[in-house]
This record gives sequence, C-alpha cells and structure tokens, in this order.
Amino acid sequence: MLLNFRALFAASALLSLAGCAQQNPELPKLKSEITQLNQKLQRLTDVATALEQQATLNRQSAGGIYLLPAANTPALLKTDFGNISFSISKIGAFETGSTGILTAQETSGRNLPVFTAQLDWGQVDPVTGKPLTADMQTQTITVTADLLPSATQTLEIHLAHIAPEMLGFIRLHNVQPINGQPVNATTSPAVASGQATAQ
Repeated sequence: MLLNFRALFAASALLSLAGCAQQNPELPKLKSEITQLNQKLQRLTDVATALEQQATLNRQSAGGIYLLPAANTPALLKTDFGNISFSISKIGAFETGSTGILTAQETSGRNLPVFTAQLDWGQVDPVTGKPLTADMQTQTITVTADLLPSATQTLEIHLAHIAPEMLGFIRLHNVQPINGQPVNATTSPAVASGQATAQ
C-alpha cells in the first residue's frame, strides 16, 4: 500500500509539473527524475509481490520448496542431512528454453552429500500467482561436489520449452542422498523472507 501511495503521489506531481514546464527550464529534468522514480517503485512493488507469492506457495506446499525468479530470494529446506538453502540466479536464454544457476548451501557449514532432487518449472497465473501445472516441465537433477566436498554447491540447470521472461516458478522436491535413503519432506509455514521448511 505504501508503494502504491508513493507511485500515485509521484504521478500526481508529474501531471502538475507538466503544465509548468515552459515556465521553468529545470522542470523537464525533474519530470525525468520522477519518471525514473516511478519505474523504481514499480520494480520494488513487483519484487514485494513475488516475495509474498513465494512465501504463500511454500506455506501451502506439501513437500519441497518453490523458488520464484522474480522474488530473487532463497528458500530453506530442512532435510535429514542438514538445513539447505536453495537459490536460483543468472536466469538467461538457452537454445529452446532457459538456463540458470541453482545454488545449494548447508547453513551450518557442514559438507553437502551428493544428492538428487526432482525439479519442476513453469509459468504462474498473472492474477493469482499460482503455478500453472498444465504445461509444467520436470526433470531429475544430481548435485555433486565441483572439486572437493563443500557446504555450498552450484549446478547449471537447463529448463526446456520456456523463455526466461515466462519462467514463473521452480519447485524442488523429492530430495534424496545419493545412497538412496529418502529425505522425508513436509512443508511448514515460511517466514516473511520467502523461506519454507521441509522435512
């Protein structure tokens, strides 16, 4: 609401200044600054909306976590081998789809085991913010140590049949250590930052 109020205030100021532009040579510069401010406020509003949507999805998730690229915020998964913070970054185009970097970090600093996970991705409804499952894609990924065991590992992922600007969500679930022992997963309410808990 605060962002919307500021945006309306800035728009009103812009309209008021438009009629006086010929009277003061500084007004065009001020008009440009107000336009830039409106754009920044809109970006902040979009991020805040995505954060709220990610938190809501993770509260309602029966197992696993959601990552919304627009939120640009990690989500926390509690597993039998530690509390793992997952994040997605560097979303870009790749052949007929998208690519990105998935980062997994064990929050206590313990080395991550090699593990597999189910990865789903697709679009979200522009009105409700809920995932559109009709055209959802899925794949199994394996997260391994780059060189040496570490608390943080990264994996380049390729997401077929969806352009970066259309990528609305990524869901990570069915996490299992490579020895085949499953990690039990149920999601509990997330904090305001968009983190979720799974067991």
